[in-house]
Amino acid sequence: MARLRTRVATPAQPVPRVGPQSLCAASVAVASTCLGLLLVQWVRIEELRAELRELKVRGGGQEDAGTRAGEDVTRTRRDLPGHAPRKQRQLGHRRRTFLHLLPLSSHSDDEEDKTLLKWTVGQSQGEGLQVSGHTVTVTRGGLYFIYSQVLYEDTTFVMGHVIKKSLGNNKTSLMKCMKSMADSIDLAMNTCYTAGVQNLESGSMLELSIPRKKAGVILQPHSTFLGIYKI
Repeated sequence: MARLRTRVATPAQPVPRVGPQSLCAASVAVASTCLGLLLVQWVRIEELRAELRELKVRGGGQEDAGTRAGEDVTRTRRDLPGHAPRKQRQLGHRRRTFLHLLPLSSHSDDEEDKTLLKWTVGQSQGEGLQVSGHTVTVTRGGLYFIYSQVLYEDTTFVMGHVIKKSLGNNKTSLMKCMKSMADSIDLAMNTCYTAGVQNLESGSMLELSIPRKKAGVILQPHSTFLGIYKI
């Protein structure tokens, strides 16, 4: 008979068991490591913040110094004679010459059948225009915008005025204005306005003439006026 062999089973190795104390120790070690890394990062961040503040302080000081230097240079240039601020130079260059005239009285010329108005200066600016009595003299030639208005209170069927220019012996009518009037004194009131651009030579004399003697005119600043504006 074959010899019977008996195989004895080897018992399995027991799995070591980890106790609660070992797990706690491992967790504490991991937490300590993380905390240490966070502390290192925090210290580095604080160092970077300190460097940034120092750079800002240095940059601000340089900027203030540059600003003060610029202000000193600007102040020095402004104080020098002939160095007016640019804005003031531009405003002075853009100043325009004009006259706005208001009526003082009216004068009737019976021989020439006309009425002239005597003017006074209401507003003015610049040079180149002079008013005297019923005439305006141009001392600086150029293009001028001229406007005029007269409020009539007259029963003559048509009223109006003419802007005339005299230069030496030459006389020219520049602009005319006409208005129909009512035949009743209670209704005979009308305003006549005209305006235009004219080239006026130096030495030209302007006048507003009403081709009616003893013309009825309302001499109020808001109703009757004459203006000249250099373009």
